[in-house]
Amino acid sequence: MTTEKKNEAPAASGAVKETAGRGAAAGSRGRQPAAAPAAKPDGEKKSRGGYRGSRGRGTRKPKTEVPAPTAAESVQAPVQQTAVKQAAAKQTPPAQGQAKKPQKNGKQETLKQGAAQESAAPSRQQGSRRGRPPKNKALPVRLTMLGGLNEIGKNITMFEYGNDAFVIDCGMAFPDDEMLGVDIVLPDFTHIVKNKDRIRGIVLTHGHEDHIGGLPYLLKQVNLPVYGTRLTLALVESKLKEHGLAGKVKLNVVKPGDVVRFGEVSVEFINVNHSIPDAAALGIKTPIGYVVHTGDFKIDCTPILGEMIDLTRFGELGNEGVLALLGESTNAERPGFTPSERVVGESFANLFRKAENKRIIIASFSSNIHRIQQIIDAAVHDGRKVAVSGRSMINVVNIATELGYLKMPEGLIVDIDLINRYPKDKMILITTGSQGEPMSALSRMAFSDHRKVEVGPDDYIIISATPIPGNEKTVGKVVNELMKRGCDVVYEKMYDVHVSGHACQEELKIIHGLTRPKYFIPVHGEQKHMQKHAMLARSMGMPAKNIVLPDIGKVIEITPDKMEMVGTVQAGRVLVDGLGVGDVGSIVLRDRKHLAQDGLIVVVASVDCANGEIVSGPDVVSRGFVYVREAEPLIDDIRSLARGVLEDCLQEHGDWSTMKTRVRDELSHMLFQKTKRSPMILPILMDA
Repeated sequence: MTTEKKNEAPAASGAVKETAGRGAAAGSRGRQPAAAPAAKPDGEKKSRGGYRGSRGRGTRKPKTEVPAPTAAESVQAPVQQTAVKQAAAKQTPPAQGQAKKPQKNGKQETLKQGAAQESAAPSRQQGSRRGRPPKNKALPVRLTMLGGLNEIGKNITMFEYGNDAFVIDCGMAFPDDEMLGVDIVLPDFTHIVKNKDRIRGIVLTHGHEDHIGGLPYLLKQVNLPVYGTRLTLALVESKLKEHGLAGKVKLNVVKPGDVVRFGEVSVEFINVNHSIPDAAALGIKTPIGYVVHTGDFKIDCTPILGEMIDLTRFGELGNEGVLALLGESTNAERPGFTPSERVVGESFANLFRKAENKRIIIASFSSNIHRIQQIIDAAVHDGRKVAVSGRSMINVVNIATELGYLKMPEGLIVDIDLINRYPKDKMILITTGSQGEPMSALSRMAFSDHRKVEVGPDDYIIISATPIPGNEKTVGKVVNELMKRGCDVVYEKMYDVHVSGHACQEELKIIHGLTRPKYFIPVHGEQKHMQKHAMLARSMGMPAKNIVLPDIGKVIEITPDKMEMVGTVQAGRVLVDGLGVGDVGSIVLRDRKHLAQDGLIVVVASVDCANGEIVSGPDVVSRGFVYVREAEPLIDDIRSLARGVLEDCLQEHGDWSTMKTRVRDELSHMLFQKTKRSPMILPILMDA
């Protein structure tokens, strides 16, 4: 069933009129083919517009269209309706009586017809000037890639067609080892803020942090309506409360099959499987064809919750004509298929039997509700109680239980303060920390820093996650500490305690085969992932010229004839440290790294520039360089050299800047000669 057959929900103000007018005028206006390279005769357009609606797809559930409430559509609706009426009036044949009336003067009738055609021409031109481009001059689709490329996380893309624009996802990333003191990493929102008047809304594919984590920071700058599935928006709402934005942002709940209209563009939500429920791909319909954005997905034929991925709809879009495919690349290096989530449930049952009389502690991603449900099912089977630790885990469990995504008997969950009242062999603890995060609950347990849980030989610990690239060392450190305390630890590939939520190569091939796109853009991955996904597309017959591997900040234009990068916009990363957003940049990070590597030397002195004398000092303070009491000879050398440099400068009547620079340079040279280290040197001079 194509979008022409979808049910349209009542729209605000003039949008209702526009919907009514379109049904009557579909045949007269005609529709372009989804990906036609050039304009075709009107008769052919009418014919294609007709067969799409009657291809025998009436068995599919009608999809609901959710119009985006914008003032522009309200204004355009009566104009388009008037144009439709004019076109219908022009095409109305004469009555039968008039058709049989004989012509008295053939020349006079010919002149009248010519005059009528001339009078109709300005009307057609006027309709073109009102905003509908000529059918043979279709506008290009523009994609501005603002994140999620050559990196893991921070996914965000701006989609444009003409004056209609919207944003796909708004994620965050976690800092790497070089970002000392940084809490999270955001995309640069400058381009979105500059174009806020054209952006109709934000569309979310699912509720993971790398797709919604940056949303509160963007909405503080630009207030836009947000569209997403029920669980996704529940997680967003929780974040907005933390940032003081509760009730200030319009959240529009959609479900798979719903269609949201943004002017000439409509966005259809397509059900997919992922490691979090309510994930969706996007079928974006434009006047020049469909653009399909897969979001994060895998093909799971036996999902824990919900239905299998809607492969049928992907195939239907392929039959209608997909202009471009944006496909996630996270697991593009892995051959085969991603196992079903149910494999983990079977492993849990086996491991719980091995745990025997021990307390079971399971660390997992807080958003993996499917995994939590399987832990709960296993706990019920074994007659154990369940406690939850970790702020994000508690938050997600509460939301998922309230919305009905987690199902459990009453009294199963107990407060973590009460776990010591139950025998250890009757208790399961679900916690955060599967990636070895220093402040996570599991990490604090490992280093005896958790106030409510103390681990030991009576604990059986399962780390139900694979380390994200770069986290292997931190995870290994936590595992080692747990083992030192006598815990049995199950991690990584020892058992099937984790499956990915991302598609492997064979699943990616299926999506390519179903959609049959003309152009392809790999997204959501590092360079090696994107390159591998591009190779996979070429192996299926995609011409290399039809594949683009963009970078952050690049603007891609797509038409039926070509796809190319046409420009660059401001993009990158914004670092969040505490309450500061963007106040930590490359210079601050460089200084932090310098301090961490070599430490700091502070030289303090009071000088009388008028008399050319040193009144007091110089005093030397060392932090992170050497311990002063154990390096007194070196400190004396620093003090002596600084005094000599200051005296020379005072005799030469040097200014403050010159004195500081010379002290810094001379001390830096001397310290490197003696220690082969380059501490940060900070001279402080006071006027006596």
